[in-house]
Amino acid sequence: MKNQELVKRIINALNGIQHAWQGERSFRTHVVIGSAVIIFFLWWRLPTVWWALIIISIMLVLAAELVNSSIEALADHLHPQFHPSIGKVKDIGAGMVLVMVIAAILIGILAVLSNPHVIP
Repeated sequence: MKNQELVKRIINALNGIQHAWQGERSFRTHVVIGSAVIIFFLWWRLPTVWWALIIISIMLVLAAELVNSSIEALADHLHPQFHPSIGKVKDIGAGMVLVMVIAAILIGILAVLSNPHVIP
């Protein structure tokens, strides 16, 4: 329903995240890995700019996973049987998540390499 109150929209968004957490193993995996990355970089004591890039990267991976999960759920609901076009759409969505993960990994590597003074 459009034009709902802000609180209702936030509750709906949190429900969506909860659905993804409960039903999508990939989303849970990305949350766990993102949390581990944050813990690692807390220990690494990076400058603020690297923190911004790492947090944005983690959040973009999670957002991509949410988009992919919603596309898959809608596709499965509309066409429960296997169909090559639906498979293609799902593969493209998974590709989106993979591109974001690769970008996040590269940013993490650059953060480590650009801060040699903190290497233990």
